Amino acid sequence: AAKAVDYVGAGTIEFIADASEGLRADRIWFMEMNTRLQVEHPVTEEITGVDLVEWQLRVASGEVLPKRQDELSINGWAMEARLYAENPATGFLPSVGRLDFLSLPDTLRIDTGVEKGGDVSAFYDPMIAKLIATGSSREEVADKLANGCALVRCTPVKTNSWFLGRLLRTAEFLAGDVTTNLINEHLESLIAAPEPSSELLQQAADQAAYHDDFNDGFATDGNENRFSGWLGFRLNAKRQNKIHLAVDGARVEVDFADDLAAYKSYWADDGHDMMQWGQTTTMFTDGATFVTSPFRADGGGTATASSGSILSPMPGKIIAVEVAAGQAVTKGQKLVTLEAMKMEHSLTAPFDGTVAELNAEAGGQVSEGTLLVRIDKGE
Repeated sequence: AAKAVDYVGAGTIEFIADASEGLRADRIWFMEMNTRLQVEHPVTEEITGVDLVEWQLRVASGEVLPKRQDELSINGWAMEARLYAENPATGFLPSVGRLDFLSLPDTLRIDTGVEKGGDVSAFYDPMIAKLIATGSSREEVADKLANGCALVRCTPVKTNSWFLGRLLRTAEFLAGDVTTNLINEHLESLIAAPEPSSELLQQAADQAAYHDDFNDGFATDGNENRFSGWLGFRLNAKRQNKIHLAVDGARVEVDFADDLAAYKSYWADDGHDMMQWGQTTTMFTDGATFVTSPFRADGGGTATASSGSILSPMPGKIIAVEVAAGQAVTKGQKLVTLEAMKMEHSLTAPFDGTVAELNAEAGGQVSEGTLLVRIDKGE
């Protein structure tokens, strides 16, 4: 194909093969040729020891390729994971916003174009970085890459790092017995929302109990052992060592350790998995991120699909509105289609009813949490 069009330069030719009866020439079909490097080019670079980007620039400048095909060899294994700004637990919906904190593992090759303090926009591909591991076997590389994914720390933008780690550790993947249906076969376990360990919750509770930024009124040990006023204080009664935390919005009761020395020892370790901003603590574990804060029953409520209020799950552009105000709809009927990060997302009716409120217009831009449609439940 390249010779037929007199093509000179880096490129990728793609085929699809039916290997159900073994690889045969009559079961391989040409798909396309891309006159560019692919996203996975670091894998080729790692196992061949060449810089394909440099080669591409040299060829574009009129130079010849530095090596011929017979001078190249493949050594070892390499594997790449795409770190995306998305939340697998919510159906892989994109996550956008400012990268208040971003730390990527130094155990892997990292190719990225963003950094801490940057912004993830809804208008472009959601890839934050490419994580590349190299080793002597498939099992070694998969383990190294999974361990690297567990070290990703990013907030408040969500990433798929914990999902990647789980996928890399599935038996079929490790054995190389992979098809395009692998994720669907294990979907429930792969995208189940991660939960913080009891140890991590304990550390968050200790942080709330002892850190000065949480002090609401009184100290029991000079200026270094402070307890905030929302930690179970009762007049004429012994203080309770219990804290109610909001973990990603959900209420959790945790006992905190009445041990200042243990707390100070933990936070003296530079490798701790928590960071604090004011009264908010962000916990990192196995690539997942959890945000905790003092739980306060302030009342009020939020709109949910169960109440008939359809909110935008992300910032994006409305590309289609399928209903009109006053229209009767059935459960599962498409209401609005959003576009963000090169993907389309359809919002559907949670139950049979009538469109009581419609705030969506094709072509409009909406932010996360915007009320788009409200459905009144039918009798």
